Amino acid sequence: MTGHTNEYPRGLEVTAVLREPTLRAAIEAVRLDEGSHGLDVGCGIGTFTLLLADSVGPDGGVTGLDVSADFLDFARARAQDVGLADRVSFRQGNANALPFEDSSFDSAWSVDCVGYGTSNSEVLIREMARVVRPGGLVAILAWSSERLLPGHPQLEARLGATSAGLAPFNAMMAEGMHLPRGLGWFRKAGVQAPAALALSGSVFAPLNDSVRAALTALIDMRWPGVESELEPEDRLEFRRLCDPESPDFILDHPDYYAFFTYSLFWGTVSG
Repeated sequence: MTGHTNEYPRGLEVTAVLREPTLRAAIEAVRLDEGSHGLDVGCGIGTFTLLLADSVGPDGGVTGLDVSADFLDFARARAQDVGLADRVSFRQGNANALPFEDSSFDSAWSVDCVGYGTSNSEVLIREMARVVRPGGLVAILAWSSERLLPGHPQLEARLGATSAGLAPFNAMMAEGMHLPRGLGWFRKAGVQAPAALALSGSVFAPLNDSVRAALTALIDMRWPGVESELEPEDRLEFRRLCDPESPDFILDHPDYYAFFTYSLFWGTVSG
């Protein structure tokens, strides 16, 4: 991950209430052993690191790694706040060259990191597999779709075609770099028995304060700076529906419903 302004980690923290149930479901899907030790590559502000630490119990542990010192400071403070500082450690480093010996962990995860941007995902997965013991787990999890504007499919489709809406992909990205091709990354990296699973989360009205704040932040994070890429009529409709100050703000609709999906890919390190 690259550096961000202070608003970005705060936005990640606020939106965690939406994502945490789905992230927990991903952990449950692969059945981590209690007392195991894992690595969270590209850990950001530590949301998933802390969920992993909770799942492996007091005898287990998790190391979070990120290139951003600001994110890591944020993650350490969160670990203290929730009482999990004794199960986690954080280290600054590069996912392309993990600063750990071979077979150092029972599992290695990457959430909303591998499969994003222009990095070679096969290389990243191979490096994750290097630091996991034979028979251990390598897994990646990434946000893959959303529907946040119920009743407005054309506008949402157009927003999805903007530069921000396509992220973490871009129009020039080779087809093999797209997240739905993740099984191939695992096979080419030598990870055994790759598997995939779609996981979903949803919310609906009436929205409590924390979910409303999370959705407001998510809309802002998902489609930043898109107005210059929209036609005038779509720009007006976007402002009408997505501006919290608008009398027609979409989250105020009494029948509001939204959902999103994550894609999980995982496999086993060969002996």
